[in-house]
Amino acid sequence: MPINIQNIINQLEAKLTAADSNTSSNESLRLINLIEQINGSGGILEYQFPNQLPPVDSAQIGKLAYVRETDFYYDSSGLLGHFPKYYFAANDSDGWSEFDMNAKLNADSDYQAYIASLSSSAGGAGPSWVFQGTVSGYTSGGQVAAPTYAASNIIDKFAFAADGNATDVGDLTQVRFAATGQSSTVSGYTSGGQAPAILNTIDKFPFAADANATDVGDLTVARYRPAGQSSETSGYTSGGVGAAIFDVIDKFPFAADANATDVGDLTAARYWGAGQSSTVSGYTSGGTPPSSNVIEKFSFASDGNSTDVGDLTAVRNGAGGQSSAVSGYTSGGMGPPITNIIDKFAFASDGNATDVGDLTSTRYGSAGQSSTTSGYNSGGATPATTNIIDKFPFAADANATDVGDITVVRELVAGQQV
Repeated sequence: MPINIQNIINQLEAKLTAADSNTSSNESLRLINLIEQINGSGGILEYQFPNQLPPVDSAQIGKLAYVRETDFYYDSSGLLGHFPKYYFAANDSDGWSEFDMNAKLNADSDYQAYIASLSSSAGGAGPSWVFQGTVSGYTSGGQVAAPTYAASNIIDKFAFAADGNATDVGDLTQVRFAATGQSSTVSGYTSGGQAPAILNTIDKFPFAADANATDVGDLTVARYRPAGQSSETSGYTSGGVGAAIFDVIDKFPFAADANATDVGDLTAARYWGAGQSSTVSGYTSGGTPPSSNVIEKFSFASDGNSTDVGDLTAVRNGAGGQSSAVSGYTSGGMGPPITNIIDKFAFASDGNATDVGDLTSTRYGSAGQSSTTSGYNSGGATPATTNIIDKFPFAADANATDVGDITVVRELVAGQQV
């Protein structure tokens, strides 16, 4: 596939925009240097205010301009803040056009390899880890359909490269439903759940070979219906319900099999939220009780509590969570009513979600998976239990399409990807 240079610029710009106090100065400089390589010898243009942008002539054509202070926000107490924007000069007749990173990102599946090759030539390391997978999505555990509603231990796998049905590639250490999923670069994790006893077990299964899971540790408290997040080095399990409704954010390492530790709290005790992951933060969206529209965020760089950073378009719980490089997605769920809405919220700036599409049917209790180009929603209840695998694009706001089936109809499933 030909590499789209514009999308590579998009990815670099998105990472630069997402830089905060947890981003090292070396990382920020490396991103800027990479952008300059693509932009040409003149480098990226930078201005304090939009009215400082020069008239577009031959010297600016093909350039990106970074404007530090645009979109000012106020309330009754005065200035709340501002967000930078980027502009692109395609030709001298159209002038400067706002550069929409979200709409253009992820059109090429090989942008990561190209960034790595650029950074290697620049003497620096490219992005070493992204949450999204490039090979397969996984759906683990769950509860089968009526009349038995029995708990399942199935680990299903489906390909990202071609639409199709999943295959059964292994078993969890015990049957369970209402668990959550995490993903390292080499292993999938399923934590918590109910079987019907409430569990604290952390299971791990390999991505390199189809095989059964092993029990590698325990959460700090037994719980079901938590949300799951993943950083480069750790898995997170947030919220959930067991002996009580919990606000606990647990963290466990990927490098060694070990128990989780309690590293912070959600803004309120809740369960059945959806989990999303950027490169620097974990997100929990929605949940209950009561049915919530809250989007909250916690840092991967330092242990601590989460903060409320926005709202979904409607209250819901039991939704699936997906993540692109620049946005979190919350798909389906119930308020009530049961919904098919796909919401999207930005990672680079805190704010509310927007409704960007629909699943093929209303559902809750589904699993979320993320490739570099698409979000997936598998299983769930419509309210009838389903085996559908839905897929929706990250590059454009659009409805999902039905691209396959998991091996057994089931709901309350966990999702992973590689």
